[in-house]
Amino acid sequence: MPHVNRRESLFRLGTSLGSLAFTSLLSDEVRSKEKLGPLAPRDGHFPSKATNCIFLVMEGGPSHVDTFDPKPALEKLHLTELTRGGEQKSAMESGKRYYVQSPFKFKKHGKSGADMSDNWRHLSAVADDLCFFRGCQVDSVNHPTAMYQMNCGNRFGGDPGIGAWVTYGLGTVNQNLPGFVVLPEVSYPQGGAPNWSNGYLPAFYQGTPLRPTGSPILDLSPPAGVTAERQRMNLDLLTAFNAGHAAQHPQHAELAARLENYELAFRMQTEVPKAIDFSDESEKTLSKYGVGKAETDSFGRKCLLARKMVEKGVRFVQLFKGTWDSHDYIERAHGNLIESVDQPIAALIQDLKARGLLETTLIVWCGEFGRTPDNGLRGGIAYGRDHNPNAMTIWMAGGGCNAGHTIGATDETGMTAVENVHHVRDFHVTLLKLLGLDDNKLTYYHAGRFKQLSQFGGKVIEDLIA
Repeated sequence: MPHVNRRESLFRLGTSLGSLAFTSLLSDEVRSKEKLGPLAPRDGHFPSKATNCIFLVMEGGPSHVDTFDPKPALEKLHLTELTRGGEQKSAMESGKRYYVQSPFKFKKHGKSGADMSDNWRHLSAVADDLCFFRGCQVDSVNHPTAMYQMNCGNRFGGDPGIGAWVTYGLGTVNQNLPGFVVLPEVSYPQGGAPNWSNGYLPAFYQGTPLRPTGSPILDLSPPAGVTAERQRMNLDLLTAFNAGHAAQHPQHAELAARLENYELAFRMQTEVPKAIDFSDESEKTLSKYGVGKAETDSFGRKCLLARKMVEKGVRFVQLFKGTWDSHDYIERAHGNLIESVDQPIAALIQDLKARGLLETTLIVWCGEFGRTPDNGLRGGIAYGRDHNPNAMTIWMAGGGCNAGHTIGATDETGMTAVENVHHVRDFHVTLLKLLGLDDNKLTYYHAGRFKQLSQFGGKVIEDLIA
């Protein structure tokens, strides 16, 4: 028998039954992904720890100087007039603008010495899991436009939400649930549903809101007397009709998306009830999230549902809580809001950590802008704050963020960011990188150019990444 070296052996393998078997395996994998459709899971542009994201939006603009960015200087400046020249004087006249000290006291927590107002009684226990960023700035002081910019990268609406971009780039693991799930309040946030729109991306990637009361999705259960087999037959017939129409009009991507959504809705009838069912959760877990307590029940349920969604392979879950728009009575308004989210958020972080999911789940907490250290006189004692695009605090947990650090700083009154200052587009680019996506490669051709979340590119904030 003639001697066959390694190179000859590999060549023969490549032209024999072995290559046919290998090609068959590859084609099966390709067909499998094609069968799963546009939401099939995909690799990112580079390796990353984070594979999922839970995005907590405190709609209305929480005050950084009353939550995570203490300003002792405001105690000395309290009720002195804010002037352009920096001179302070008594301001107890209507129409004047005056500095307002925080009604809350601050303490440092954890080994990291994280600053928190003293009514964050539960979140303080996970201080070392948090990465605070005080250098973010936005462009608008108007709620809807600022919400659009934070959630979609564009102040004017019509662009894809962050969750749409992430599912466009990575797909999703569970094909029986939407890749992008939204948990809004009963009243939608300012700007409405465009905050989680697919924009100009294919309709597959739009966020799916779950209603906070009643059935989470209308018509989730089939009508009485309609079996799953009958639904399957109806869908197959509808697909046959629509497939012929789609072949004649291949330029209409909406039809393909509609067909995919029909199929997803059919599968969701089985999967969603299990995903939102809390009966398998222990009383200890429910209590830890604040479920059953009047102050925390609503947001506690959202946070627990977010954990369950991530466990089941949903790529991006966005939670809304508002409104933090405290132009007056900030002690009462912010105090009640902090109480409503403090325990549920801390429980979410601790629960994910205990289950080994925090490392792969990026949690983001933000509003659409910060608030000023001053306000107009409102009845003498009804202290509040106005909108501030020049300073805000965002924090992250898990997913490869630089936990246990505070990045950036604002000036002595909290009016503007002065250290590690970045536009929100840079924060968006950083968020994508933590999920393994390159903003410059995650593009979609629309209206004559390739578009991206950051609009025109941004710079990764490396200090926010571990």
